[in-house]
Amino acid sequence: MSTDLNPQKQHMADESMLRTLAAQTEAIWPQERELIATYGLAANADILDVGCGSGEFTSRLAEHLPKAQVLGVEILPEQVAYARRRYPQLAPRLEFREGDAFALDLADDHFGLVACRHMLQSVPEPERVIAELIRVTCPGGRLHLLVEDYGMIHAYPTRHDLDAFWQQAMAGFSKHMHVDPRIGRRTWNELHTRGIRQLAVTYITVDTLRVPRDTMARIFESWRDGYASTVAELAGMKPGDARAGFDDIASCIRDPNGYAVWQVPIVTGLKP
Repeated sequence: MSTDLNPQKQHMADESMLRTLAAQTEAIWPQERELIATYGLAANADILDVGCGSGEFTSRLAEHLPKAQVLGVEILPEQVAYARRRYPQLAPRLEFREGDAFALDLADDHFGLVACRHMLQSVPEPERVIAELIRVTCPGGRLHLLVEDYGMIHAYPTRHDLDAFWQQAMAGFSKHMHVDPRIGRRTWNELHTRGIRQLAVTYITVDTLRVPRDTMARIFESWRDGYASTVAELAGMKPGDARAGFDDIASCIRDPNGYAVWQVPIVTGLKP
């Protein structure tokens, strides 16, 4: 039986995902922008953002590089329509299209920067997407992969054992969805074995010292609203227990005496 290559489409289309993407980008972009500034991109570079969602990151790239041509590709038509409505002032230099990350309708060896963020942990067979990202990157072009790893979330103090919560939640969820919730730790190897050069891993530190507490808490609250019921079902939890796990993290973040951290790997490299 074939595997659904977009098993989380109902979650991605939920209104909570708009809140997730907005809060994540608000939290991550200030550090990510500094990393992108080190790439030495041509002013008029052609840039691709695959799995661009609502265009939060894509639009910031276009604003940050005011002469670049930026294309966002997203499989969900409602997300594409939303992004087009939200950023018309950046068109035609910023464009959004429907497209499938497993089979990009784009030429080989074209883009000077290819980004893919918050997506590879959500799809089966992520190595197929990685191959497509490499294919459309031009020789000498750069890959920029923000790859989540749910083993890199910690908070203290909390009412429950969050390590146990994440282990149970992700084991059940990933088994049924056929996804890898720890793809972040193996992406370097995926690129290395495909001949990508000058590989580096930079960790964006989303924590209560670097990110406003409200912004960080909204990430986990929107995850809760979009995923708690599914996590409970697939992991064999009571619905209230799944919500409590997400609420525990958000409460710790909002508590002035609490500390929470999410380490977000970004794997970069050059196509030879």
